[in-house]
Amino acid sequence: MAAVAAATVVALTASGCVTVHGETAVVPGATPEEASAALAGFVTAFNRADKANDPKLDAGQVTGPLGAINQAGLKSKAVTQPGGNPAHKPLELRDARFLLPRKAGWPRWFVADTDANRDDGTARADNRWLVAFVRGGPDQPWKAAHLVILGRDEMPEFAEEQGDAVPVAAGSDALAVAPGKLSERYAAYLQDGGEGPFTAGPHTSAVRERRARTAQRPGLAVQWIDRAADDGDFAPLALATKDGGALVFFASRHFERQTTAKGYRPKVGPELKALMRGEIVNTVTKEWVSSQAVLVKPAGKDRDAVTFAGRLQGVVAVEGS
Repeated sequence: MAAVAAATVVALTASGCVTVHGETAVVPGATPEEASAALAGFVTAFNRADKANDPKLDAGQVTGPLGAINQAGLKSKAVTQPGGNPAHKPLELRDARFLLPRKAGWPRWFVADTDANRDDGTARADNRWLVAFVRGGPDQPWKAAHLVILGRDEMPEFAEEQGDAVPVAAGSDALAVAPGKLSERYAAYLQDGGEGPFTAGPHTSAVRERRARTAQRPGLAVQWIDRAADDGDFAPLALATKDGGALVFFASRHFERQTTAKGYRPKVGPELKALMRGEIVNTVTKEWVSSQAVLVKPAGKDRDAVTFAGRLQGVVAVEGS
């Protein structure tokens, strides 16, 4: 399974007819030319920011969970590597296929299905990098909100209407879990476990097992809090698949609190110290943002109906107390 641990305003997946500034026509979210330009602009800005370790250089090209992860990572590197990134390798996203869902009004979105140069010459060279872009209005720029990496065998066949991708509404009852409920259900599962829609794997059952092993160690207690992140540019995006299901991008927030016995302090490396507020006495809390893509089966089945295909996560804030 392709997975990376780092480093959408209303229901963006609404497919009904919406009147916004008089625009009622159901049209693709972007033209192929607009999508290509948005992808090129993102890659250019990302490379400039990555080379200089300067979050300001791509702040205008990212948003949502990807933006939170990207900006926090660059903020940290700006402190730990103030002279720039000595290991910078320009990112290339080529062989792009654009999935352009049809909808009315604003906001709009699309997905760029690309091949990246980061895995050239490796066993994962055929992985696909999927970048979801959102745009809030005609006077606003396209921004990258999600990035997930999928293996070729994890790529579904997408449904089409008039040659375009088909969006699935956030509240749709056509799926085993509505896209708008995934973030909440995932946070609840990580907190409480139990039988549910998520298949076992590294982003579900393995997370709970790892937490159970590390929750209580000599001199150190670890607690987790999981929260939904499903509004604004964090709202889910869903594309219908030919089997009646959907590929859904959604986000979540996770907090890890470490508390040591009196007289000891949790260990925090320089990368996390660069993001830290407050001063560590005996507690440190890390906030993670996660962007994931899941395959959701059609309605009619609850258990094992949601399978993780890819996930990107990163620490976005650290607090000492």
